[in-house]
Amino acid sequence: MELLVWHVHGSWTTAFVQGKHTYLLPTVDDRGPWGRGRCGRPWPESAIEVTPDELRERTVDAVVLQRPEEIALTRRWLGHEPGIDVPAVYVEHNTPREHAATSRHPLAARRDIPLVHVTHYNELMWDNGVAPTVVIDHGIVDPGHRYTGELARAAVLINEPVRRGRVVGTDLLPAIAKAAPVDLYGIGVTDVAVAGVTPVGDLPSDELHDAMAARRVYVHTARWTSLGLSLLEAMHLGMPVVAVASTEAATAVPAEAGLVSTDVDDLASAVSTLCSDAELATRMGKSAREYALAHFGLPAFLSRWDALLDSLTP
Repeated sequence: MELLVWHVHGSWTTAFVQGKHTYLLPTVDDRGPWGRGRCGRPWPESAIEVTPDELRERTVDAVVLQRPEEIALTRRWLGHEPGIDVPAVYVEHNTPREHAATSRHPLAARRDIPLVHVTHYNELMWDNGVAPTVVIDHGIVDPGHRYTGELARAAVLINEPVRRGRVVGTDLLPAIAKAAPVDLYGIGVTDVAVAGVTPVGDLPSDELHDAMAARRVYVHTARWTSLGLSLLEAMHLGMPVVAVASTEAATAVPAEAGLVSTDVDDLASAVSTLCSDAELATRMGKSAREYALAHFGLPAFLSRWDALLDSLTP
């Protein structure tokens, strides 16, 4: 199939374009949010950059929507109404931005566009109305077992920690840093000034994975977000995990892989214990990788997507 899909979330798109289809990635002159293209990522040749004018010349079999505005863009660029003139699905990556459990989804009134949630928690919290829903869990391109844990430090990845604040758990960094030195990765981390926290910055994925895997433990601080792919990547790397028991993270990390808790003191204590016990950390990291491969592997992700896409066309 030829699929129109915008490059919105890099890690999710990286997994999605590994399938058997042709992926048409809109590209606009300023490479802004409505046409980022590949952004230089090492994706398969089947992920093709196309301008809005070039889209009119393609045979688009289905549209993979991820933002409400893309419905109007599809009308304008293809001349088709998604869900009516061309099959479409809508991927919901996020938890509701406003009130939990009472937020009505933008597609809640549409029966003609399946609503794909990336976690069961998202499906549970959104008011989906009459929209048909399906959950397709995240899949990760396996970075390989890289864990050494040679540095008794904690790795934390937060994008825009200052702007997003409590939502992503930036305020928890002081408590974690008292338990062990923290290396902070992500976009916009340089403005974080917390004793014991070293802002590293936004690294290319391969370099980031090596850096994370050298740290003893991965700490997931988010209070209110969809299941962070950095958490799943850390587990694939073979890292033990300490995570706030919020949203889908509460079900994504088994007890043998680390600690998931709402008690900040317990989280800090677990970080301290793992940083002081390399053998325990290695054992838990091995369990984390085994679980991640079994539940968030790429083959199952692509297979479920193929089944959904096949159901869209007669």
